[in-house]
Amino acid sequence: MFIVIEGIEGSGKSTLAGGLAERLRSEGHDVVVTREPGGTPVGDAVREIFLNRAISISPVTESMLVNAARAQHVADIVRPALAAGRVVLCDRFTDSTLAYQGYGRGLDLDSLRAVCDIATGALQADLTLVLDAPLSVTHARLRERSATRDRIETEGEGFHERVRRGFLKLAQSPAHRLLDATQPSGQLVEQALHEVRGWMEARVP
Repeated sequence: MFIVIEGIEGSGKSTLAGGLAERLRSEGHDVVVTREPGGTPVGDAVREIFLNRAISISPVTESMLVNAARAQHVADIVRPALAAGRVVLCDRFTDSTLAYQGYGRGLDLDSLRAVCDIATGALQADLTLVLDAPLSVTHARLRERSATRDRIETEGEGFHERVRRGFLKLAQSPAHRLLDATQPSGQLVEQALHEVRGWMEARVP
């Protein structure tokens, strides 16, 4: 099973990934936790460039960078793990490109989908958990987490609101589940686990 966790900065994706992985492992599942951009040496190198506040990057370059990292990530981590029957739990995937470079930056969504399909070989998540919270909540979390913000985190409120609206539109797909990211982390993990169990049970012969 390929599970993706999406959401704006400060929505709690990493916390949910760790908690959900722990619960799934306790139930006997072999779980791989990974992230984008990152997950491989190529991805980690791209991540450093992508988030560097000292570098000016155009929207098209952003989309190409993350998809170059994604292609390596899918080839080296995601597809081998799925082929081995493992559960892959990924912090961000193609929806982030659509939300950030599409809805946020204004690039054409169909063109972005085509680039993502090339990078992934048209691989799609089985289930995408979209975390949503008001910007007032996520920005407060970012201020508490670190005094130093990366290049994306320092974007204006208008950009982040466009990205949030983009995720909400993407979450209307049947393969998505929208979760309230303002609830306590333990409660959020339980809700996510409920959605994952529901997906698994629906596919048992």
